[in-house]
Amino acid sequence: MTLQDRLRSAAPPGTIIPKPQARKAFKVKGDGTRRGRPALIYTIPNHGDPSSPHEKGVTYAELERAYSQLRRTGALSTTWFRTHLSACYAEGSCNFTTVGGLFELLGEASYERRGVYVRQ
Repeated sequence: MTLQDRLRSAAPPGTIIPKPQARKAFKVKGDGTRRGRPALIYTIPNHGDPSSPHEKGVTYAELERAYSQLRRTGALSTTWFRTHLSACYAEGSCNFTTVGGLFELLGEASYERRGVYVRQ
């Protein structure tokens, strides 16, 4: 089963993404497109209008690259993420904790400390 299939199974639309410091829910919306590539789209709270959440996304290629880093080295850090997935990071630093949270939902990672997820 591909990582994309595993994510669809473990995090269907409506799933709350674990976030270490979020006060409100970040939720999986489903498949879409980001930066011209197939992506997992999620919603983030809109503090100005709670009834209209913002949308962000991480491409499946970016998720694969981050997963490979986690499996290869045993950790995923914001330093690596910012350098190797710069377009994803530039869209919002919350993409890092979203990727980590998705890996938590898969049972592949856990939040260790600010800026670091470790392999389970």
